[in-house]
Amino acid sequence: MDSKLFTPYKLGPVTLRNRTIRSAAFESMGKDFGPTEQLKQYHVSVARGGVGMTTLAYAAVCRSGLSFNKQLWLRPEIVPGLRDITDAIHREGAAAGIQIGHCGNMTHWSTAGCFPIGASTGFNLYSPTFVRGMRRSECAEIARDFGRAVVTAHEAGFDSVEVHAGHGYLISQFLSPYTNRRRDEFGGSLENRMRFMTMCLDEVMEAAARTRTAVLVKHNMEDGFKSGIQIPESIEIARRIEQYNVDGIVLTSGFVSKAPMAVMRGRIPTKTMSYYMPWSSWPQKIVVNLFGNQMIKQYDFEECYFLENARKFRAALKGPLVYVGGLVSREGIERVLDAGFELVQMARALVNDPGFVNKLRDGDRSTRSGCDHRDYCMARMYSVDMQCCHNCAEEIPEKLWKELRKIK
Repeated sequence: MDSKLFTPYKLGPVTLRNRTIRSAAFESMGKDFGPTEQLKQYHVSVARGGVGMTTLAYAAVCRSGLSFNKQLWLRPEIVPGLRDITDAIHREGAAAGIQIGHCGNMTHWSTAGCFPIGASTGFNLYSPTFVRGMRRSECAEIARDFGRAVVTAHEAGFDSVEVHAGHGYLISQFLSPYTNRRRDEFGGSLENRMRFMTMCLDEVMEAAARTRTAVLVKHNMEDGFKSGIQIPESIEIARRIEQYNVDGIVLTSGFVSKAPMAVMRGRIPTKTMSYYMPWSSWPQKIVVNLFGNQMIKQYDFEECYFLENARKFRAALKGPLVYVGGLVSREGIERVLDAGFELVQMARALVNDPGFVNKLRDGDRSTRSGCDHRDYCMARMYSVDMQCCHNCAEEIPEKLWKELRKIK
């Protein structure tokens, strides 16, 4: 009776019907950098399933920020298709959000249409690709692209944008000493490494004020390895973000190009990942199949796996915070809300069952998701689309089930 979970929440200019958000986990359901009927139907199913807001993931603010053909490029040409999705989401009673960002050194010439750019010149083994450090003029232009993306999102009917400043994508690449080796005003000290982020937020907040759009910022509590951002420095970054009066900071961790499972936790089925990778990427396909378990650090899954660290940010910050990371039960969600977090985000539980939020509402504290974190959805996410092994639309080969059964 005292739970906040199913009470409304005012997220800037929009009121959510409850405290749940479908987090911006990449659906891989676009085509030619635009939306599809599959993308629409998935988010409509989540909205119908009771979530307060559902978030379309991983939308690039400009062409140079694209890594995948199935990724959204937020531009005027796709506004009608996106408006069709947001209208359908709103009809189900949920708000619609979209994540905006730039992939930086994890882009490819074939998708970005240019030589990949990042905070610093170098080679990204994860892509794999050579990367050119951005010029000062490019920093200013991409910051303006973030502002333009907010306007485009508003025109497409979105209530909220989530600025992706974590997980080793472009803003995160400037923030992290691991990827930022610049010797100009964008590198070195923390103040300098925050400069690109603040340029982007200046543009975002100005556009959001004009369009009455809510703003969330996804922020790394830590990168997940010694040479990356650690919690004390990350708290200082979060305090700077808070000064912009954003509507919420989404607390996350991990670096996709170095510590990907620090983001998601669990033991990713690497042979399944290799199986779904296209033969056009045959060197990566073979390497992942043979050496994936040695290359990708594995983590045991536990519910609320970021909560211990997130509490440190709750103690240091005054503004609204959004918890994400390993929520699979009513009990876990209540524990997070009781710790002082305003909103919760989930992804895998809603891939397993888009109606999970309604089940939480109709059940009791013992209600639990059917997601068992074999991470099949993650193994196929970047190559095919995000689907759960328990309700996949296609038959899963027995040789993959053999690996998945070992993970449980």
